[in-house]
Amino acid sequence: MRRGRMVKIVMSICLMLGMILFPVNQNKVQAAEVIATVQGTIMSGTTADLLKLSTEDGKMEIKLDSGTDTSACKILLPGTSISVSVSHGSDGYLHAVKISGDTKTPTISVDSSSTATVTGTISEKTKDDVLYVNTVQGEMQIKLDTTTNMSGCSILVADKTYDIVCARGSDAYMHAISISDAASSSVTTETVDLSLTPAPTGSIPSNVTVTSVTGTVGSKTKEDLLYLSTKEGEMQFVIDNSTDSRSGMFLIPGRSLTVTFYHGSDAYLHATNIAGIKTGTGSAKVDTSSLSEVTGTVNSKSTESMLYLDTIYGEMELKLDTVNSVSGLKVIVSGKKLNVSCARGDDAYMHAVEITGA
Repeated sequence: MRRGRMVKIVMSICLMLGMILFPVNQNKVQAAEVIATVQGTIMSGTTADLLKLSTEDGKMEIKLDSGTDTSACKILLPGTSISVSVSHGSDGYLHAVKISGDTKTPTISVDSSSTATVTGTISEKTKDDVLYVNTVQGEMQIKLDTTTNMSGCSILVADKTYDIVCARGSDAYMHAISISDAASSSVTTETVDLSLTPAPTGSIPSNVTVTSVTGTVGSKTKEDLLYLSTKEGEMQFVIDNSTDSRSGMFLIPGRSLTVTFYHGSDAYLHATNIAGIKTGTGSAKVDTSSLSEVTGTVNSKSTESMLYLDTIYGEMELKLDTVNSVSGLKVIVSGKKLNVSCARGDDAYMHAVEITGA
């Protein structure tokens, strides 16, 4: 009895000594031990250090460490569905051990023989496989493929700046070839001189007095009738063959315009000139030897400098600084169907070269 009791006491002492002498090693094992795997959707507010995840059981905050395995998923943008294996940390947080995402098979061919590099900040508007990138020239949309080389960045999160090497795909989008953490870069200020055709074909009646007014385009505007909201109220202007719309072709609701007009004998106001407000978006070198043809409808975000076109492949951005031909229409309104010949510029944007009413 006495011998058995002594054995138990010795074993207890050894166990206590083991717990006292090796707590650090035990904690390290515990921190790396996967306790669960959770699935969810990445939320806004996710950073390079903290993952915010919306799951079926509620919202979770998971720490991201230097040891987190992101080899299977580096894209941590809002709306992305991921799977995360987690462990307990000594700081009371859950820590990500490994992050995995869905794998998609690429179906678009990309001309990687001719690339351009852009620097910009990822916007939280990014969704699915389209990156919205804020650059000094404006917002760009760049497709993200499973073949995109992301070895130059740790993870991809919103509100962080990256250098993106991209090339044109067979769907007319720019596609990311590689993405890396941004290095310092210079900013270049550029200007635009937009001159569209066709010129007016009619003539203004003689002995009429012309007046100018500034306002914003109304939602009821059509190709032959401009509704303009001014300080004096809503005005209506007929658009006819004598209207010079070359400096204000985009009659998009909410756009600011200056309209020169006269009173017609039909009791209507007739626009003689329409001028929009242009912004500097650059004058890049455009390779017009290789044109792409796209068809789509005008998105209401379009301006005098940038055409947003809704196509079967999604929304396209087309700069309007190299347009040399417009036919089959006098003005461009929201929802108008267009055929556009476009070419890639060395600024990584697609540029409209010819526009035709569809």
